[in-house]
Amino acid sequence: MNMYDIITKKKSGLVLSEQEIRFFIDGFTKGEIPDYQASALLMAVCFQGMNEEETATLTDAMLHSGDMADLSSIPGIKVDKHSTGGVGDKTSMIIGPIAAACGVPVAKMSGRGLGHTGGTVDKLEAIPGLQTAIDSERFTEIVRSIGISIIGQSGNIAPADKKLYALRDVTATVDSIPLIASSIMSKKLAAGSDAILLDVKTGSGAFMKTFDDSIALAQAMVSIGIHSGRRMMALVTDMDVPLGSAIGNALEVQESIDTLQGKGPDDLSSMCIELASYMLLLADAGETLDACRLLCQNAISNGKAFDKLCAMVEAQGGDTTVLHKGFEKAAVTASYTAQSSGYITHLNAESCGMASLALGAGRETLEDSIDYSAGIVLLKKTGDYVAVGDEIAIFHTSDAGKLPTATEVFSSAISIGSEPPAKIKTIQAVVSETGVDLL
Repeated sequence: MNMYDIITKKKSGLVLSEQEIRFFIDGFTKGEIPDYQASALLMAVCFQGMNEEETATLTDAMLHSGDMADLSSIPGIKVDKHSTGGVGDKTSMIIGPIAAACGVPVAKMSGRGLGHTGGTVDKLEAIPGLQTAIDSERFTEIVRSIGISIIGQSGNIAPADKKLYALRDVTATVDSIPLIASSIMSKKLAAGSDAILLDVKTGSGAFMKTFDDSIALAQAMVSIGIHSGRRMMALVTDMDVPLGSAIGNALEVQESIDTLQGKGPDDLSSMCIELASYMLLLADAGETLDACRLLCQNAISNGKAFDKLCAMVEAQGGDTTVLHKGFEKAAVTASYTAQSSGYITHLNAESCGMASLALGAGRETLEDSIDYSAGIVLLKKTGDYVAVGDEIAIFHTSDAGKLPTATEVFSSAISIGSEPPAKIKTIQAVVSETGVDLL
């Protein structure tokens, strides 16, 4: 068996055997297969695709290339949630505490943000003192005692994926559904939860820009999880417009606090209730989705969900004072006002994210530092009417010199017209073992 024959086989559109896929992943991870041969195979996969069996085998090989978390000491059905990334997507900080308050253990490993999308770990680290680099023993101890812990991806989790992704990033082989699905699911499966809820974004601020591609990715990941013995569901959700009002780390934590206290924006609040309800359904915490919704709503109204967030923050070394009294404001704030009158017909999520990045809220490389106070608060969104001079957004930054670039980028995000746009559903489809249900 050799790489030349494997590359030729996939280039010709043939199905790779389990042995061939494992040979590739094992050899590449060990450094025995050079980058140029790995790149050739990745490009062949981009053009020829992989079937369900190939994708599942690829995921399993990547999953077993490193460490796997053992959550067996935590009682109950552990449920994880993964989002494919978006702008203003702070749902993990909300739905995790809700699920934990309803008795569902949440042991979650999250990533950092890069480019226009934010990362849950970066947002949590806006809380002074909070540690996201926690060893596995302490991680499981927190989940056992409190019901929830959210940490950064640690240890030697799926090293094959880390190495492959770095290569895909520089060889224009990122946009392949089998490669994307196996990358995400190898890390999620290695994290050890019994059930996984996927939030697959679609629209201008999402990795998958079209609905059909988002459905295909959701189906691929659900199939992989089921093939690996996990309970799986995926929601396809809108990311054509930023979720909620806040974009930026401390701003999004504050909005998460508000939402857990029943004071969040309607779109974010309803999205979180739905996501948390499906997590409960996967964990058998309620017999029906409606019953799970009621449990989630009660967890917010009785304050138990917010209490879970406070308990998690304290257990991970964070200063809970900011959860009750708020964060220190950015040194500089500036209003963005409407230049014409009419309805906001589109608010491009990706451009909003890039404007927040320009203010200092994100990073262009993983080594960049973050201004935790920076970001944007949206006062108006798609469908709202504005008159000339009305405030649309407030910019937050520590550096006034960043405002001109952020303003220019944000201006490109907004379209204003004479007629209101058609409403887009926040949750557009549910993908499960039984198929796709359009909403």
